[in-house]
Amino acid sequence: MPLAVYILGLGIFTQGTSEFMLSGLLPGMAADLGVSIPDAGLLISAFAIGMVVGAPLLAIATLGWPRRTALVALQAVFIAAHVASALAPNYGVLFATRIVSALAYAGFWGVAVATAVALVPATAKGKAVAVVAGGLTLATIVGVPAGTVLSQFAGWRAAFWGVAALTLISLLCALLAIPAGAGTQDETRTVRAELRAMARPQLWLSYAITAFAFGAVIVTFSYLAALLTDVSGLPEGWVPAVLALFGVGGLIGMALGGRLAQDYPIRTLATGIGVLVLASAALALLASHAVVTIGLVFVLGIAGYVTNPVLQSRVFVLAPGAPTLVGATNTAAFNIGNTLAPMFGGMAISAGLGFASVAWVGAALGTAGLLGTLWAGYVQYRSSGPHFEATTEPLPELTTSTL
Repeated sequence: MPLAVYILGLGIFTQGTSEFMLSGLLPGMAADLGVSIPDAGLLISAFAIGMVVGAPLLAIATLGWPRRTALVALQAVFIAAHVASALAPNYGVLFATRIVSALAYAGFWGVAVATAVALVPATAKGKAVAVVAGGLTLATIVGVPAGTVLSQFAGWRAAFWGVAALTLISLLCALLAIPAGAGTQDETRTVRAELRAMARPQLWLSYAITAFAFGAVIVTFSYLAALLTDVSGLPEGWVPAVLALFGVGGLIGMALGGRLAQDYPIRTLATGIGVLVLASAALALLASHAVVTIGLVFVLGIAGYVTNPVLQSRVFVLAPGAPTLVGATNTAAFNIGNTLAPMFGGMAISAGLGFASVAWVGAALGTAGLLGTLWAGYVQYRSSGPHFEATTEPLPELTTSTL
């Protein structure tokens, strides 16, 4: 595997840390900015809004750019936005910088994957994508807890400075390791043709399932630090360790989901989301018991991410004629869940229901995703017969135009 592919994974790691690190920073940020924790939680939604808007738009806008130029430019914008975040004098400025950061990050995602598959032979394209996407998993295991520890010793602004510094290192590595002409093959598809190929109800049902399933886990994760300290009674020093445990669960879930996604997509989705619903409900009821809560956080990590490989890959099977937009729109669907879920959680807290209520919100969103999955399974069963999962189409070969 070329070094450049790992450098692209490093870029996803540094920026992905920023995407999720606010879950461990919310109490300190809220106190410093003079806002409530639910209002601070909207900063997570602000980032997700930028991802929702940026993913499809920048997937189209950067098709004709030299890949290395696009990667460096997008990381430079991301760094500038994080410097502004670290210096933000008030909540409004910080909210705006989160949106700008997300726009740059969304664009980097698409360009990074396209560049990675252009740098390797056909037999290694899937592994290259896994290496790049693995940067995000590593961010939840290492980056988010590290950001929480840094904020506890030096304040929440230090976490933003840390992300900016790491992203600068990634930018410099990209300049040195990524060939100037990487991924510059002509794009033969048109936006109009891809939009026509996306006119399939099953595809949009899959997007809805993605939003509900990811929202179900992210709503609890977003307020996890406050739940652990205020409801479970854990000391603040334990929070990074529990966040890391969630990340380890996510890594296990991703590994399991990757093995099952091709042969049993619907069953994997139904099982994963079902366990997510049960674990969320149990957390809502038992959050005052610290040991039980820690165990349930680990289960949430597994259940929340075991569905990820299916949600990521199935859309390419459902709409093979729209390889560029279908993935970008799926990224937007993930971030619709990431936008709305923390808002719903904040509404529950503001209504006086307590921090444990966010787990009930997660259970409700998961139930909606489970119903959507069962409907998708019924539709696919009706069209393919009782062995529908064994006859699922293979994923199309990943190429530059596919991503």
